[in-house]
Amino acid sequence: MKNIYTQIQKSIASGKKLFAVLIDPDKCVGECLIHFTELAKLAQPNFIFIGGSLTTESTELAIESIKKACNIPVVLFPGSASQFSPKADAMLYLSLISGRNPDFLIGQHVVSAPFIKKSGVETISTGYMLIESGSTTSVEYMSNTRAIPREKTGIAVATAIAGELLGNKLIYLEAGSGAKLPVPLEMIQAVKQNISMPLIVGGGLRTKADIQSALNAGADIIVVGNILEKDPELMVEFGRMVSRI
Repeated sequence: MKNIYTQIQKSIASGKKLFAVLIDPDKCVGECLIHFTELAKLAQPNFIFIGGSLTTESTELAIESIKKACNIPVVLFPGSASQFSPKADAMLYLSLISGRNPDFLIGQHVVSAPFIKKSGVETISTGYMLIESGSTTSVEYMSNTRAIPREKTGIAVATAIAGELLGNKLIYLEAGSGAKLPVPLEMIQAVKQNISMPLIVGGGLRTKADIQSALNAGADIIVVGNILEKDPELMVEFGRMVSRI
């Protein structure tokens, strides 16, 4: 598998927007996972992200099933060190820079670092930022951190700049799983204008209009997950739409 981050850079440099679907291995198993991968072959997302705030099912088994069914790159989106698997093509090495819980800033990384280095899996340092979404999301509760208020665009911008200066390769604006509201468009625009690296946006994106607006505001990579648990066929519509941009 080619270097995932290099692929992202080249795509964005050419003006291409990217689409990722997120699978929670606890919520998509058995027949659900088979159906999901069949739809993924039609939708052709650029990446399949896998992970969750709290998982009891095997991330590794889910990755193996996905990779047997299709050749779409699988990228770990881990909620904790326990979700690491060397079977993935790459992983977002998430540091929760919007919060002040040291366990998710560096603690989980220290636990997982020796295993990740030994595995050779590509790691992409990612500044992960939770944005208030109108409800308490799973990631906010599990990480024991407060999200950045929706109206505090300046704080979001300063946090993203700090992430870049610290060496992060991606910034991820996250409204959270099951978010009532997506990341504000003005916040996406302001963050994108103040960083020079790719910007990921996810959470609360339920319609093609939501996705188009986020892309127009400056998102380089869109992540959709929760709505696909309820209506997985939307993946095909979303994938085809993003591929035409």
